[in-house]
Amino acid sequence: MSTNEPASPDKLLIETYSDAPGQQPSHPAFVALKPDDPPWGVPQAVMVWVVSVVLLLFVPLIPVIPYVVYKVFVHGSAEGLGTDPNLIFISILGVLPAHALTFLVVWLVVTRNGRRPFWQTFGWSWPRNFGPWKAIGLAVLLLAFGGLVTQYLGGAETQLDQIINSSLKARFVTAFLAAGTGPLVEELVYRGVLYAAFQRVLGMSWAVVLVSILFAGVHVLQYYNNLGVIAVVSLLSIALTLVRARTGRLLPSYIIHFVFNGIQAIILVLQPFVGKSLIENKAPIGSVIHSLAQLLT
Repeated sequence: MSTNEPASPDKLLIETYSDAPGQQPSHPAFVALKPDDPPWGVPQAVMVWVVSVVLLLFVPLIPVIPYVVYKVFVHGSAEGLGTDPNLIFISILGVLPAHALTFLVVWLVVTRNGRRPFWQTFGWSWPRNFGPWKAIGLAVLLLAFGGLVTQYLGGAETQLDQIINSSLKARFVTAFLAAGTGPLVEELVYRGVLYAAFQRVLGMSWAVVLVSILFAGVHVLQYYNNLGVIAVVSLLSIALTLVRARTGRLLPSYIIHFVFNGIQAIILVLQPFVGKSLIENKAPIGSVIHSLAQLLT
């Protein structure tokens, strides 16, 4: 490679896995490194999505079963289990292994059991026209607009509200999931595996539509009784998928999602100590804090 000629990101990725600079990789599994030309198809992508949903629905129930059995057989009653803070905390804690198993499934499909690079195949890099500050700025704008939408439309208490209000430990674990594992796993599944496969077969427009619908649809179960939150989640879904489509890279979408959720996670942790008194005193900032806390995805 000439030192005077800048290399394209795709060429750099290929040379990273070459036996010598400027040569094609000797291992055929390392050839398909373009994010929009993935080495998996739509059936595999849909399978990953289905598995991720099933894991999220059923894995958190596994640690719950022993606690329910204990309550029923030791205390002789199942009354009040639906609002038991300990049960809610255990079920939320069960999301962590669900996310870990989902990451493992994505890794197995993307790397073909370790025979392909993982992050490079997704395009885990910054494009020239979309850097970190643009991603952070867009996340803040989306969050601010979302706060206004939820404040204007209002809505009933969501399932997530009930979870975070059940106990401080449930609130803290929810904040960790929202900023730590949630954005990463969701971006790998939706904008990583699903979008790439759909885009190659159906084109950019249909891929954006389908991925946005699937992402928003999964979250509707959490917020079915709050139109404002559903509207903001749908907007976020479209924005993240469009960024992935226009940049051809997954990293910008992840950073937007991480910042969007991370700010809310900080608010969620601080809300019991700061937001409550402000809301009770009808301070404007108190309403804003409450509205932003509702957007956690």
